[in-house]
Amino acid sequence: MRIGLAADNGTWHKGRLLAALRALGVEPVLFSLADVAVVTACPEPLRVPGFPESLPDGVLLRTIAGGTFEATTMRLGVLHALVASGVTVWNDPVAIERSVDKAATSLRVARAGLPTPDTFVVSRREAAAEIVAREAAPGRPLVLKPLFGSQGEGLQLIERPDDLPSEEAVARVYYLQRYVARSDGLWRDYRVFVCEGRAVAGMIREGDGWITNVHRGGRPLPWSMPPRAADLAEAAAAAVGVDYTGVDLVADGSGGFLVLEVNSMPAWSGLQRVSKVDIAGAVARGFLDAVRATRRPRLVVA
Repeated sequence: MRIGLAADNGTWHKGRLLAALRALGVEPVLFSLADVAVVTACPEPLRVPGFPESLPDGVLLRTIAGGTFEATTMRLGVLHALVASGVTVWNDPVAIERSVDKAATSLRVARAGLPTPDTFVVSRREAAAEIVAREAAPGRPLVLKPLFGSQGEGLQLIERPDDLPSEEAVARVYYLQRYVARSDGLWRDYRVFVCEGRAVAGMIREGDGWITNVHRGGRPLPWSMPPRAADLAEAAAAAVGVDYTGVDLVADGSGGFLVLEVNSMPAWSGLQRVSKVDIAGAVARGFLDAVRATRRPRLVVA
């Protein structure tokens, strides 16, 4: 199989995926989406580094190179073009677009009937202020999240309308979600890693503050994942359509869980420290199985 691994940063994750693919007998071509070109004078206009004659059979996506809105749009367009040409791409660009956009994720999770904290997404500060005045109070905040943020960056607790930043500061999108405090007072939530529709590993994330992301200093702890948490994470992954994902859950205070986020480019170094499951191996196996299932047969001339 002709396999590409699209990764621009994250040496640890990149190394784990490379090793996992090689252990399964595949030597992937490492490339960046930033280096893909469109050249219409060629028989195949999409030029992927390392594949001079034809497109790869599959592309495993670890990261999308950062850049401007225009650059990101082009890179997503490349992924769409690969899928349209019959290349297996994990995660699919449609799923990436759904999960990167928190409003789209919340919409699909809610439409699937899955439990999630009350969420409000509006464009104008006046509308956001009305929501905060109605839904929040001192000691009962809403969480303001960047629509395209990750790893706990840019989160704010909002208790009063005056706490809201300007429209320009939030790129004219206010994504507000009810803050769910634990009954025991601990700052704790949960990450479940789902691959091929199955919850393969999970952990507790515990922090010294309300933001528990490992990237922000949260501590990964082992977790005997209950079936209801695994089932909910699997359902959330299916609702968004991701092939592999990290689903963030929070306890609802009644023995159940709520879906916070569904991540299409999840990190798992913290999870791997407290899990016996080879997470990179699970991703590599699932991805190669998907490539084999969709790869078109080639004619062999005797």
